[in-house]
This record gives sequence, C-alpha cells and structure tokens, in this order.
Amino acid sequence: MVEMVEGGDMNKKRGTNGNYQQKKPFDKCPVCGGELEEKEVEKLLRGGVHTAVMKVHAEVCLHCGERLYSPETVRRFEEIRRKLERKEVASFQLMGQSFQVA
Repeated sequence: MVEMVEGGDMNKKRGTNGNYQQKKPFDKCPVCGGELEEKEVEKLLRGGVHTAVMKVHAEVCLHCGERLYSPETVRRFEEIRRKLERKEVASFQLMGQSFQVA
C-alpha cells in the first residue's frame, strides 16, 4: 500500500478551463511501473480482536495489484483502527461473526 503524498499547491495543476485540478502523485505504479486505474475496492481493517470492512476508492495497478490511497483515506483507516482497538464499535454495522479455524 502506498499513501499518496500531499504537497500544498504542488499537488494541483491548472486544467484547460483555468481551474486547478487535483494532480495524481503517480502516473505509473511506483512498485512495477504498471498502469494505474481508479477503482472501488474493499479494505479490511484490523484493530485488537475486531475487523472492519470498508469500500473506498484507490488507484490500483493493473499489472501487480498495488493499491494507492489518498491521504484522507489513510487518515480514515487510522481513525477506524483506533476505534476498533478501543472497542468503540457502536456506530459500525454488524455483518456477522468471524471464526478461527485450526
């Protein structure tokens, strides 16, 4: 997993209409050089004994599968992991049960 780095206005470029647009930090995969495509993906987050599933947008390498998340998404992951560790899960939707198999 690679976090896209923010850098003030270095992160933005001026579009053809004169407005600033968010510039992608990577044109190619930083791991293998493959093509990136924005996709909705499921991310498993673990904190303590709890696990959460989130659907988020990521830039995904079409060659090796590496996922690149925005800084905002990574901050959300960290927030949810902290809540899971503290067992602050009342606002989360229960999906079922998990089992460990020997």
